[in-house]
Parts: sequence; C-alpha cells; structure tokens
Amino acid sequence: MEVITVTDAAHLARIHWTAELAQTHGSAVTLVDHVRQELTDLLGLDACRFEYGTLIGQPPRLRSDGGVTVGRRPWDVDAVGWPDGEIELRAHGNGRYLDRFMLTPGPGPVPPLRARLVAVTLADQTGSALDTAGEAGAG
Repeated sequence: MEVITVTDAAHLARIHWTAELAQTHGSAVTLVDHVRQELTDLLGLDACRFEYGTLIGQPPRLRSDGGVTVGRRPWDVDAVGWPDGEIELRAHGNGRYLDRFMLTPGPGPVPPLRARLVAVTLADQTGSALDTAGEAGAG
C-alpha cells in the first residue's frame, strides 16, 4: 500500500508542476521540453520528441484510456509489451487533436496503467496550453 501511495504522490506532483508551468505562460518550448522529460522519466523511454500538428503515417498510439492500438487493433501492452517502433501520444486542446509526442520505449517493463494515464494527462495539458496560447500546430 505504501508503494502505491508514494507512486500516486509522485504522479500527482508531475501533473501539478506541469499545470503550474502551463499557467505561468512560459514559452511553448519550455513547456514541451518539460513534458518531454517527464514522459521520458515516467515511461522509461529511450527518446521522446514533439511534433507540432504533424499527423503522418499510422504509428502505434497510446490512447486516452492508457491502452495502445496498432492500426485500428487493440494491442495488449500489459501482456506483450510495447509494439516495435515509435508510439504516438496525441496532445489535445478543446477536444481536438493538435500536436503529438513520439515515444521511443526503452528496455524494461511497460509502465503500469496509472503511469500511462498520467502520460496522457501531461500530453493533454501541453495541448491545452499551446491551444490557449495560440501556439498549437506552430512549428
């Protein structure tokens, strides 16, 4: 139980700090860099990059429910691990797709659902902040 409490506190701190950064109206680059680092740490990634407004190809996608799809098919990430290649994590603002993070999983286990849901929240905080600032899709 203590591990879950500590993990939940760390997740909440990530969300809170990102929300605070987004509200201070710092630069888009600062916010995106912050979230890229948070995602890398949270999900144990080898790499994470951000694409403004790009929607090329159909890479595997980390969905808003923490699940993964490859093409239009569900991928049981908990049973078989991450799919090969980069994974798209879309950033939404005002209910619409704006930009995306491209995740390169590292070695090791797939993070638990809670961590994946925090990742989705961080991406959407980025999308909302960029949309509000009028910087979504700019780049």
